[in-house]
Amino acid sequence: MGVNTLYAGLVAHPKSQEVDWSNLKLAGGGGSAVIGAVSDKWLAMTGTFIREGYGLSETSPILTFNPASVQQFSGTTGLPLPSTDIKLLDDDGNEVGLGESGEIVAKGPQVMSGYWEKPEANATAFTPDGYFRTGDIGVFTPEGFLKIVDRKKDMIIVSGFKVFPNEIEAVATACPGVMECACIGVPDEKTGEAVKLFIVKAQGATLSEAEVVAFCRKELTGYKVPKLVRFVDALPKSTVGKILRRELRDVK
Repeated sequence: MGVNTLYAGLVAHPKSQEVDWSNLKLAGGGGSAVIGAVSDKWLAMTGTFIREGYGLSETSPILTFNPASVQQFSGTTGLPLPSTDIKLLDDDGNEVGLGESGEIVAKGPQVMSGYWEKPEANATAFTPDGYFRTGDIGVFTPEGFLKIVDRKKDMIIVSGFKVFPNEIEAVATACPGVMECACIGVPDEKTGEAVKLFIVKAQGATLSEAEVVAFCRKELTGYKVPKLVRFVDALPKSTVGKILRRELRDVK
């Protein structure tokens, strides 16, 4: 089990190629979005793709997982676990239709009963009918698999259009020479917000801002293309390896 940055780091480490991976049966990913390009590299090295799941500390900590019937990276976090009920709600608290995005709310035996001695937090953490509000935006595929769009608070509004960092990061990570990346929204006089992309280059890579933008432009709608690109030596991470986008807001 690991987060996307851990898998990316292992793939990039030269000694990983010396490991005998023949006994590896399952590589599970969570904590943050698993990038398809990282799973592809992991598959090429180990013979096993990354099987993604989803959950939070408040859900002990898993809600969905890709079942054994899935034989390749799906780009989704799989199906709800047994006895777990998940709904997607719009900003007015109404359940959205299939294929539409909404905030993920969940109910099940693994979901906490509430934050300890924090009644005000609990009043906003749960819906009136007892579902826990995750703060994540998701969409269900026609097959019932849950795809995470992004954190609600990380959404970027460019000229009135919604832009989700996960999508930008998935595309940019596939650009040759990119080891890992993260993007945030920054103020912009013309568009309200603009996409700013932070990139850690792969070892020995010679990559320019223009090359990154050109690569993204081939894969993304115009307003989603990063307007600013910044190369950094490392991205801020939590103790478990999750990239901390909020800390990037202080990086000039």
